[in-house]
Amino acid sequence: MAYESGDLDATLAAAAGDDPALLHELRGAFVESAEKQLDLLRRSRCDGNWNVAAMRLKGLAASFHAEDLLFAAENALVSAPGEPAAIRTIETVLARFAGNAPGPF
Repeated sequence: MAYESGDLDATLAAAAGDDPALLHELRGAFVESAEKQLDLLRRSRCDGNWNVAAMRLKGLAASFHAEDLLFAAENALVSAPGEPAAIRTIETVLARFAGNAPGPF
């Protein structure tokens, strides 16, 4: 799936209006929240903790219409706790949202 920030950007822009500082702050808060759930995924060693973190990430992605992150969180939900490929996919998506990596994952 190719990365498209349009839905996320549109959601953030709708919330921020014409305030670029608020838009930047909202994007940062989104990325920070997603990174916290990613950290919990990395540290999960049981199904319960893994599923809770993946569901929180999925909910965050759905709330902000971040389709690639939603897809990556759903992938994590069907993966075993600590699955490196699931974690790398989420890392790649978050790097793009943060502006640190171009292109599809």
